[in-house]
Amino acid sequence: MFVPRWWERQDGAAWALRDGPADEAAWLRAAYSDTSLVTRVGPLHADGANLDDHPSGVPTSSSTMPGLVVRMMRHGLLYDGADLCVVGTGSGYSTALAARRLGERHVTAVDVDPYLTEAAVKRLGSLGLNPHVRTCDAAGPIGGDFDRIVSMVALPNLAGALAALRPGGRLVTTLARVHVIVTAEKEADGETRGMVEWDRAGFMATRSGPDYPPALAELLASVRDREGDAVTEGRYPVLNVAEAWDVRAMLELAAPGVETHYEERGQTRTAWLVHADGSWARASATWIEPPTVHQGGPRRLWTELERIRHRLNGEGGLPLYGSRVRITPDGVCHFSRGSWSASYG
Repeated sequence: MFVPRWWERQDGAAWALRDGPADEAAWLRAAYSDTSLVTRVGPLHADGANLDDHPSGVPTSSSTMPGLVVRMMRHGLLYDGADLCVVGTGSGYSTALAARRLGERHVTAVDVDPYLTEAAVKRLGSLGLNPHVRTCDAAGPIGGDFDRIVSMVALPNLAGALAALRPGGRLVTTLARVHVIVTAEKEADGETRGMVEWDRAGFMATRSGPDYPPALAELLASVRDREGDAVTEGRYPVLNVAEAWDVRAMLELAAPGVETHYEERGQTRTAWLVHADGSWARASATWIEPPTVHQGGPRRLWTELERIRHRLNGEGGLPLYGSRVRITPDGVCHFSRGSWSASYG
């Protein structure tokens, strides 16, 4: 009902359109699998695409894997009579589950994309469900007044969500570039306190327009093969940082906004780190051999990454997961665990 068409990754960077009614067996397998179905790539939604379209951008909307939707709702500790806001309407599937659980009048869903909210209203209505669905940018104020807010997108700052949360209310969200699930309850003094769950999840970050702004592609291209200001031998093997969620999260806290890129060619692994301040790093090696590391700009990003990996190896874990979190009204998260502390947002 909610995903009649979707995108699947082809070999390489391009995407291929899948049309449900054209292959009902494949449609049923996709709909009932515990996986996310990408519904929009860049500005092109699958509903309006042609079969010969093969976009090469990044996903900008999806129907989240059902198991993860349920996990996020469970973290919300829903109860009868609670007013819930689902941030990130997407296909409307998570909103439908919430409306079945709480009743449609207790559920509001918001999304930045007017096509998504319009399509969700129609598809929910066809099932006899009529929750409140609004178009708004979740990076800013989301409006309303709620007992529970569960976000199906990764938020860069939590001020807008906190403003819509009642005292005693509970927020469940992930953070942009930091694959953690934060659960927190709003207290009478205006601060919100909770923890980083041992569970983890990765969602698309919020966007304000039809597509994400360009990443640091020009900087990446300019340093792809550049000789570094500092050239050293790395301590640890080359790592695909984007796939190492614990390490990636800690790197984002240490160098907010850092972008990662990784390639494998035969036995050669190469990773790049770039930052808007002009800092960059490239590490390359054969398989798990110590890499040659080139670094430039005002900060040594690979040195920071190796400091995090050294802590992981030395302590057997990193302090972010399981840490306490205090969220101030300006939406900034302050993490602490033992002697470690960090801020985000």
